[in-house]
Amino acid sequence: MKIPKLSLTQWIFVGMGIGLALGWFTPEVAVSLRPLSTIFLRLIKSIIAPLIFATLVVGIAGHGNLKQVGRMGVKALIYFEVVTTAALAVGLIAVNLVRPGIGVNIHTAVQTGEIAAKQQTFSEVITHIVPQSIVQAAAEGEVLQIVVFAVLFSFALALVPKEKRQVILTFCESLAETMFKFTGIVMRYAPVGVGAAIAFTVGHRGLSVLVNLGLLIVTMYGALIVFTVVVLGAVAAIARVPIREFLNAVKEPAIIAFSTTSSEAALPKAMEAMEKLGVPRRIVSFIIPTGYSFNLDGSTLYLALASVFVAQAAGVEMSIGQQILMMLTLILTSKGVAGVPRAALVILAGTAASFGLPLEGVAIVLGVDEIMDMGRTTINVVGNCLASVVMAKWEGEFR
Repeated sequence: MKIPKLSLTQWIFVGMGIGLALGWFTPEVAVSLRPLSTIFLRLIKSIIAPLIFATLVVGIAGHGNLKQVGRMGVKALIYFEVVTTAALAVGLIAVNLVRPGIGVNIHTAVQTGEIAAKQQTFSEVITHIVPQSIVQAAAEGEVLQIVVFAVLFSFALALVPKEKRQVILTFCESLAETMFKFTGIVMRYAPVGVGAAIAFTVGHRGLSVLVNLGLLIVTMYGALIVFTVVVLGAVAAIARVPIREFLNAVKEPAIIAFSTTSSEAALPKAMEAMEKLGVPRRIVSFIIPTGYSFNLDGSTLYLALASVFVAQAAGVEMSIGQQILMMLTLILTSKGVAGVPRAALVILAGTAASFGLPLEGVAIVLGVDEIMDMGRTTINVVGNCLASVVMAKWEGEFR
């Protein structure tokens, strides 16, 4: 009898199932498996600094030269930031209203003390985001400091002559590609890491964690629906986008994105569909690929929701100020990497670590990440298609 070959996602579900069984039937053994999940989380943390630095430098210095991009580039970047900020706001509101993480109670004696120590005045927060050493920031997992350094470095690099700039850009592109491959290698260990995390949590807290994960999924899809109807619907109405025609055009790329959980798989069809709808090729070829770095609405909403879920699971009450600062961190760190499978996990882990939250919560979320990935990837594609139509309308070149 031939044993069927399982995908990574299927192996993660297998690991999760074994972890549930161990946590339920042999809680003492399950609790002892915690080091296996800790290894996985430490590997994920090691990816954060080089990945964020490389992708931001390529995204800004490679595409963010506003003199080169011109008027449309300025409009597009403003539009992207407004819409992704709205997506984060919807995610934060949803997770604070539903509070799906309450009751998980991850063991967090140390982490709670850490986040209490991180409570600072506004002036201390502003001072703290500026790094005095990029090496120290990377070692301590200070994601926002890494972002600030990367942004300033990118602006400086954009001022360097093209020949010299290209050397650094090529290095950063190679570094980013290497870190994506590194992430792929680490993810091969994910079934063990996730299984151990689930086993520890169930062994420690019981099967009630499954209710919380189900509530997280429902909250995520509910927030995506609200965002699509309210935010994207309002954008379409203001820009006078022909809704029915747009929905017919975007239907196939959205189905591809939902079924493959890959924005890249839907990219060619999305560009073709928007051209047929009436968006000029020059606008399609600029807005949609750029949007894959700067306008991933579904992924940013998910990051806001998942990061607060981890805080709730840890029993950590975050103030509105802390959540706004975390939202700012997510706005910056999500650029350029969310279109890559599982890269959202790296951003979530980095944000959680920088705010003193336990990474065990991230591993638990990963157990149902594939289910949520289908929805957020679909909204990523739909949001970028809508952005291309809106930009064509603003430029007076639609059809």
